[in-house]
Amino acid sequence: MKADSVTEKAVKAVLDKFAESYAKRDLKSAMSLIAPDVDVVMYGTGAEEKCIGPEAIKAQFERDWSQIEEPALEYDWTSISAAGNVAWASIDAVFKAKIDGKMMKFPSRVTKVFEKRGDKWLIVQGHFSFPDQSQFFD
Repeated sequence: MKADSVTEKAVKAVLDKFAESYAKRDLKSAMSLIAPDVDVVMYGTGAEEKCIGPEAIKAQFERDWSQIEEPALEYDWTSISAAGNVAWASIDAVFKAKIDGKMMKFPSRVTKVFEKRGDKWLIVQGHFSFPDQSQFFD
């Protein structure tokens, strides 16, 4: 179910603040967007990157930032749907970072689930992945 314009605008604001917080390596700001629940889940691209709970998510952010410079996440396409106090976003994105002194960019896919608590939308689940490059054809 397509989100109404108010919900879509609010969820996009959370997504934008998340990208900004990540790029600035602002742990406090990034974590303010994530539900403080023990069962909040974030998946990353690595086989071991299943983070359950705020402490694991904090540790993953810190690990990411220790391995890369100049991180950036740009959204190319976003679809936001909602039902009641739950919303979900599917996103085609580009992840950029300097790795070993070289600027790199990777096509990415992001999904997030949000729950509205009071007047604030919080991330309750997230997934970040890179599409399988072997399936692209010229």
